[in-house]
Order: sequence, then C-alpha cells, then structure tokens
Amino acid sequence: MTLQQLFQRIGENPNFLLFYFLIIPIAAIIAGILGKGEGHLSPWKYLYASLIYLVSIPGIFAVALNVYFFLFQRGDVMQTDVYLQVLPIIIMFLTIYVIRKNVNLSLIPGFDKISDLWFMLFATMFLMWLLEKIRIVVFSYLPFQYLFGIFAILFALIYLGWKKIIK
Repeated sequence: MTLQQLFQRIGENPNFLLFYFLIIPIAAIIAGILGKGEGHLSPWKYLYASLIYLVSIPGIFAVALNVYFFLFQRGDVMQTDVYLQVLPIIIMFLTIYVIRKNVNLSLIPGFDKISDLWFMLFATMFLMWLLEKIRIVVFSYLPFQYLFGIFAILFALIYLGWKKIIK
C-alpha cells in the first residue's frame, strides 16, 4: 500500500480519523476540568504527555507533508486534503493550548523532546528547501523513497549536531 492509496482510503471514509482528532482535545478538556490545578502531578502529567504525543506525531507529519507537497511538488493549495493536511495541525495546536491552560508544559515529561523533534524536523525541511532553491539538489524529481532517505540522513546529521551543541 502506498501513501497515496492510504490517503485515498482515509479520504473516502474519514470517520475514524475525525473521531481520533476530536476525542483527544475533548480528553484534554475533561482532564483539565477533573484535574484543575493538579496537572503537574503524577497521573495527570502522564495523561497530558500521552495526549500531546498522540496529536504531535500526526501534526508534525502533516506539516512535513505540506512542506513536501507545496515546496517540492509545487502542489496546488486548492487540492489540499482538509482531513490529512489541515485538521491534524489545527488539533495539535488546539490540544497543546488546552493543556497549557492547566499545566506548565515544562512539567510534562518528554515535552522537551517533542519540541526538539519539531526543531530538528523544521531545520531539516529548511535545509532541503535551501538545497533545492540554490539548485544543488533537485528534490522534486526524486522518488519518494529516495527523498525520505535523504531526509532521514539529514535529520540524523542535524540530530547529532544538535546533541553536540547542547552538551
């Protein structure tokens, strides 16, 4: 199954996807009501960490997909899939906003790791965009698996460099 086939199947029947992206912010709202002022304590902070990861991974993937689609494939904005390219990003920011109202995000375990992941992902995408703009490498004509391989190598290099800078 290719990504295009997966996206097509999800587009034909988005009920599960809509349920997934609606239940997470609802769970964050309910947790905020039930654990008011206790978000930094043990059961709540792990629930919040889980909710953040459950929305951040699809949200980051949607951002990366949008960057790839619009910068490298020169896609048309009017062809944007709302369920796969817009909804995950909106729900990610909404869920983080709701959680942030109840607890300081620095107290959530693993949140520093997810923000590092965001930084490295955007740095990698920026580097790939820059390499294409100065015409060193033309990514738009590469098959997806080669593009993904180049992305993974650049990501690993940025990760190693980031870890050396932090130490």
